[in-house]
Parts: sequence; C-alpha cells; structure tokens
Amino acid sequence: MKIKQLSLALLSIMLVASCNQEDENLKQTVDKHGSVEMNIEVQHKSGFDVVKTTKNVWVKNSLKQSLVSFDTLPSLGDTVRTMEDSDGVDHAVKMPIDYEIYITVK
Repeated sequence: MKIKQLSLALLSIMLVASCNQEDENLKQTVDKHGSVEMNIEVQHKSGFDVVKTTKNVWVKNSLKQSLVSFDTLPSLGDTVRTMEDSDGVDHAVKMPIDYEIYITVK
C-alpha cells in the first residue's frame, strides 16, 4: 500500500512540476539567423473582414524579403459586450466578432 501511495505522490509532483514549465517552443524574440516570421491581423470593415498576413524572411540577421497578402472574409457580425470605463462605470458596447485563428506548423 505504501508503494502505491509513494508512486501516486511522485506522479502528482511530476505533473505539477511539468505544468509550471514554459513551453520551449514559444518564443519572445525571432531568431533572425534563418527564420520566417509571420504576423496575422484581422481588420474589421463594414460587412466584411480583411485578413492581412505578413511574412518576413530572415537570413543571417538580415531581412531578405517581406511578403504581404490580403484575404477578404465574410463578417461574423457584431456582439454586445459590457465594458468598464476609467471611472468604473459599465457600458454596453457593440463590437465585431473576431475570428479564431489556428496555425498548423509542419
């Protein structure tokens, strides 16, 4: 019985320790020695949305190429959200619904 309890305790400690580690794949800065940096921005227009994708190609710490493309998407409409102003007063604000962006890297 003690072996099961000890094993469970060790497993719990390992799980908690692994949850606190940062993901090594998430970067705060771009490695400009050889990489492709992507920036995706959604701009809300009247009745449609525009997705702006910027790709910066870095080679040996130099920006070799910057590619920009635009795609038009149908608007997802508007929603009403409660926002608090600087005085702490809540206001109902009509805002466009944002697309969720998923990126798959292979």
